[in-house]
Parts: sequence; C-alpha cells; structure tokens
Amino acid sequence: MLRLSINEIISKIERQECFEAVSEDYSFTLKIEEYTYFLCGAVHDGHQFRKELWDNCLHTEYERWYEEDPCTKQMVQTMPMVIAGCDSRFEYDLNRAPESAIYEDAWGKKLWKDSLNETSKDKSLNKHYNFYKVVSALIFKIKSIYGAAIIYDMHSYNWKRWDRPVPVVNLGTANIDGERYTAFAKAWCESLATIELPNDIETTTAINDTFQGNGYFLKYITQSFDNVLVLATEFSKIYCDEYKYIIFPEVVFAIEEQLKLKIRNHALAFYNDYILKNNLLPT
Repeated sequence: MLRLSINEIISKIERQECFEAVSEDYSFTLKIEEYTYFLCGAVHDGHQFRKELWDNCLHTEYERWYEEDPCTKQMVQTMPMVIAGCDSRFEYDLNRAPESAIYEDAWGKKLWKDSLNETSKDKSLNKHYNFYKVVSALIFKIKSIYGAAIIYDMHSYNWKRWDRPVPVVNLGTANIDGERYTAFAKAWCESLATIELPNDIETTTAINDTFQGNGYFLKYITQSFDNVLVLATEFSKIYCDEYKYIIFPEVVFAIEEQLKLKIRNHALAFYNDYILKNNLLPT
C-alpha cells in the first residue's frame, strides 16, 4: 500500500493506474485492482479520532464505536475497487453534507465540552472535501470507460435499540431513480436474503424499513452523475454484540465470503441489463 497525496491519487486515477493507497493524512483508503463498473464504499468504517479532540469529547470510545459501522470495509475488502473512511464519524461524518458533517451533539448527547474553533473544524472539513474530490475523479473515470456505474454503499446499524423486529439487511432506496433502478434494487435485496449466517441467524431483508437511504454519499453521487446507481446497504449488527463491544469474526467472515460472489453477479446483471441494453458504453 502506498501513502499518497490527494493530487497523486487523482493523477493515478486519471491515468487509469491500478494501486492501493492511504491518503497522506490517513483519512481514507482506496484500492483499485482493476477499473470495473462497480465500486464498494464504507464511509463509516473508520474509528480513528484525532488526539487533540480527546479531552474535549464527552462521548467515550465505546459510545463512538457503537454508532460507527465497524467491519463494513472488511465485508467488501476483496472487491476490485473499495474506498473506505479511516476516521470516526464523530470527527466529521462523510455521510453528511459539509455544513452538517461536524456534530454538535450525537444521538441525544452533547458531543463537545467546549465548541470547536474554526481552525479545528476546517482541519476536519478539509478531509471531507478531499474525500469527495477523489470520489468524483473515480466515478468520472468509471463513467468514461463504461458510461455508467453501480456503487454498493455499505453500512451497519444497531438493531437492539429498536422496539420491533427489524431486518438483518435493509436497503435504502428513497433517493434513487425508481423508474430506472427499482428492478436492480429488488434483485439486490433478494440476493442478500439468501446469505447463510452462522449462530442460527436468519437473514431477513427489507427495503426502506429502518432507513431510507438519505446519506450524503448516495445523494452526492446521484445528484452529480447520471447513470450511476448507489445502493445503500445496511447490515444490522448481528455480526457483533453492540452492548458488550465484541465482534463476531465468524459472522463477518460469512458475510464477506458470500458477498464476493453476490456483488459480482449483481453488478454483472447491471452491466448487461442497464449498460449494454441502453448502449451506454462510450465509443
């Protein structure tokens, strides 16, 4: 893995080079083994929290972990193109617009003892800005090759806080073009329902049950690029004990192993049934 500046990362993308890198400030990673028509993202995977913020933060490390999406990068790490955040959403949230990316409070609890100064905020927002510069360059390159793209936007959520049964996997589709993409969303949901999990976990799936897909990552890409489908895919945290702070590696591994084939098969269907049928390949 290389450590590269934002300009170096973008230059490699523009030259269509394959590489694996961490950004110079260690805020995100990007792996490109080949330039495909599908990309996996895990914007909430990160747990890093800038040391200068520690003493000013009212949330414990566990409270931060509880609201993050651990292991979502691991679930898709074998895919040919993966971009993932390294920093905690409690420093800045890549799935929120810049103006709301830095929390004042989080899940009903004040986040900072003293409000952050503008210098501190700017340091975090610059990382948010650079991440989306790279996202834009990457999707622009994919579209220049294939004319369209499909993105698997991986998340997780705390299922034990709900007072009703909730799905193991929820797909949020409120902000995608239903006329063009509903069939692909349904097919993805049906494919995920066949995942076999250990520990007697029954894989249930739903669309727009617990979450509707209102994240900035999805909205930014959808609003910036035509012919790009982003599927906000939320696994409930059946792969850990969200109260005891314990990861179940056998469950994470089972998800990772089965997504290897499921993502490729679903993306291939998108290529055949959307890119080819609509003659989107650049000539």
